Amino acid sequence: MKKWLAAATVATFASASLLGSAPADAQEKKVRAQLAGAFPSTMQILGTAQLRTIDYIKRLSNGTIDIKFFEPGALVPGNQYFDSIANGSLDMAYTAAGYFTGKDIAFAMFTAVPFGPGASEYYGWFEHGGGNKLMQDLHLKYGIVARNCGLIPPESSGWFRKEINSVDDFKGLKMRFFGLGANVMQKMGVATQILQAGEIFQALQLGTIDATEFSMPTMDISLGFHQVAKYYYFPGWHQQTSLAQLYISKTKWDQFSPWQKDVIELACKAQMLDEVAEADAKQAGAMKELQGKGVNIKTWDPKILKALEEKWAEVIVEESAKSPAFKEIHASYAKFRAEYAIWRENGYLK
Repeated sequence: MKKWLAAATVATFASASLLGSAPADAQEKKVRAQLAGAFPSTMQILGTAQLRTIDYIKRLSNGTIDIKFFEPGALVPGNQYFDSIANGSLDMAYTAAGYFTGKDIAFAMFTAVPFGPGASEYYGWFEHGGGNKLMQDLHLKYGIVARNCGLIPPESSGWFRKEINSVDDFKGLKMRFFGLGANVMQKMGVATQILQAGEIFQALQLGTIDATEFSMPTMDISLGFHQVAKYYYFPGWHQQTSLAQLYISKTKWDQFSPWQKDVIELACKAQMLDEVAEADAKQAGAMKELQGKGVNIKTWDPKILKALEEKWAEVIVEESAKSPAFKEIHASYAKFRAEYAIWRENGYLK
């Protein structure tokens, strides 16, 4: 992972230097845009990634792309970003495709996959296994230009008020859960719902939900979940890697020159490298802090993980039958992983 990051960082910033000095400012028209964030800008990792993206785009474009950031909900509610980008009433959003499974469950495949790969393998599928084309083509059907622009390592598996000792302990729980993992949890007898970051603590405190997953320790600690729930489970089987996307309305995208479009894409790639490195580096300190606050850090019983993985296999079959797009995208993803396996099993220490 470290070698991959180092090599990619050198290559990305070398390219960025060339792009940044390409055409003179006078040759490029200035394009202004409004960007709606999915996360508070003050939130570690996820929040600051949005601002870093905007900064990189501005710097690499020599100031010819001017993007103004808006906090979540300031322009439209987060659950309306997709439609607002699609109809052109919103220029841009930094969000995650997995929030919009109401349009098609296939969108979840572009954010995180249960029992999925690490960052380099998942990103490898996008860049070299056909994932990017599948993601971009599906979004373009709705008038959205989508580019990967966020990358983080494993999340936690969630916060629980009570210890989970068997699969029976899941039954009847009310839990905030994201993406395809929610489908798995429903098969375990859990009633799931999706809540935005700022809504979770109150729901947990009031007992509207019994448990929640959100992200990784640095973000979770800032949201205060440890004040209500004391059992913190790992590994995050539902999100071993997560990607975020930069959404741009097709109308706005067409206002950028070819060079400016390249700048946006390269800025996102540079941001992703910074984000995954920062996120990996900061979790240990947050976990130690949580332990000091009386949090019980737990690892899943292998029997429970096996049960979850079996339910995930059922979800794949069911969603493939419902959504042609999901079937196509998952088939591409699974093919890449199967071919990658010989490298994964032999190239990496276990």
